[in-house]
Amino acid sequence: MKRLSTLVDGFLVLALFSCSTWTVWSSSCCNQINSYEVRPHSVSITEFGAVGDGITLNTIAFQNAIFYLNSFADKGGAKLFVPAGRWLTGSFDLISHLTLWLDNDAVILGSMNSDDWPVVDPLPSYGHGRELPGGRHRSLIYGRNLTDVVITGNNGTIDGQGSIWWNNFWNKTLNYTRPHLVELMNSTGVLISNVTFMNSPFWTIHPVYCSHVTIQNVTIIAPLSSPNTDGINPDSSDNVCIEDCYISTGDDLISIKSGWDGYGISFGRPSTNINIRRLIGKTTSAGIAIGSEMSGGVSEVHAEDIYIFDSHSAIRIKTSPGRGGYVRNVYISNMILVNVDIAIRFTGLYGEHPDDTYDPDALPVIERITIKDVIGEKVKRAGLIQGIKGQNLPDGS
Repeated sequence: MKRLSTLVDGFLVLALFSCSTWTVWSSSCCNQINSYEVRPHSVSITEFGAVGDGITLNTIAFQNAIFYLNSFADKGGAKLFVPAGRWLTGSFDLISHLTLWLDNDAVILGSMNSDDWPVVDPLPSYGHGRELPGGRHRSLIYGRNLTDVVITGNNGTIDGQGSIWWNNFWNKTLNYTRPHLVELMNSTGVLISNVTFMNSPFWTIHPVYCSHVTIQNVTIIAPLSSPNTDGINPDSSDNVCIEDCYISTGDDLISIKSGWDGYGISFGRPSTNINIRRLIGKTTSAGIAIGSEMSGGVSEVHAEDIYIFDSHSAIRIKTSPGRGGYVRNVYISNMILVNVDIAIRFTGLYGEHPDDTYDPDALPVIERITIKDVIGEKVKRAGLIQGIKGQNLPDGS
């Protein structure tokens, strides 16, 4: 245990040090995917009538502020400053060349009225809402077809107030799939850093159909009992870097996806070049998961310096007949596990299909999986592999 304690302490010191110093683009681990420049134009949300009392609904103020800042998109971009206060809002859209900056004691609160989260079309790679047929509620902070967008600050908070959504899920009273806290679609040059995300109604941070995404120095928290509150879900996205994050949620800390059954196969956009470094967290599910929606393919996943504690599993690959797609070239190293039920788990019969049109003969291909340098204490089971009848087990080490 002496070796484990030394490694864990050193790991935690490194992570906490990283979180205390704002580094916009990593200079040590992630390739620089964009250059950050100070925005030449800045306004405060208070200039648009917002009131930070936690009661006043500020959706229109956010929308008007961003509409105004759009005029500076071709002039070096702009910053929307959110000062200390509790800023209640419904869903609002970001724009290109924008920095959303939260001050230290700033809290953006998601409205607890579902009417403030509009319903939008399902993702084409999923076919319909992940939980229910038809549409889905739009995320609290949303953007599509963006370039150069930043969500950052001085460790402010974005709180989805998800309890009403969780209760509706448990009571089976949802009309549409629950919203994410942040979703960016078809966007490139994305940075999310130095913010705490809390109590998402559904998945917390969801970059989908995106390229060049960096998520650094963030904290993501939701009760362990909250349903499907995944931390970070790169979905049909490439060149994603996640580092120096602490996540504690009611589902997978990080889950890499690429579409659902035939919809994901036909959409055909894989997740590739996903880099994860210095992740700390706990969950009732998996620390790092791939799938189960991986029908567009997942490859070139590299994860290192991972510390998972008080969790069900550390690494999990989830697939099913009907998924198709592939998971290949996954390399995970230097993991420390403490009080984990299953260290490594492959599930080939996960189930959950969008509808009855899937092809049961569309089998996923799992190959070239490497997991090395794992240290564990109080790990109940080193591995559990559930394959698909008639299909070979994955190559790897």
